[in-house]
Amino acid sequence: MAGAVLRTLGMADAEQALVLYNELTIGPPADDPAAFFHVINHTGTRVFGVFTPQDDLAAMATLHLMPNVLWNARPYGLIENVVTRAACQRQGYGRRVMQGAIDAAWDDNAYKIMLMTGQRRGATGFYETLGFTSKDKFAMVMRRT
Repeated sequence: MAGAVLRTLGMADAEQALVLYNELTIGPPADDPAAFFHVINHTGTRVFGVFTPQDDLAAMATLHLMPNVLWNARPYGLIENVVTRAACQRQGYGRRVMQGAIDAAWDDNAYKIMLMTGQRRGATGFYETLGFTSKDKFAMVMRRT
């Protein structure tokens, strides 16, 4: 992973980001650059990416910082859509992109960071090594298709 670069994604990265979104989801395909534009331009939202030395997007994660009334009006972070290209897994790219999102949340004075992971993905151990725990809260989801 020497020479890998971590940075915030922009529209020039849309094509590679859409490829990674499609590795992540089993739902409808992510194929609309306008949707990516909407996300990266949403206030409080940043999509972080780690690139290989060949400038291929290896991993990405979205950080949403949400305003809050409690905790002295400090925001909280929500990390979503964490994905590492299959060919780049277990090489440190996922850890690096997650650490970038975590550092950004702490730098913005977030009092907590939350995430959910699919039960079938087997990624809970990865998130636990980064310091996340499921001991405090239960995640619940309601979907509308």
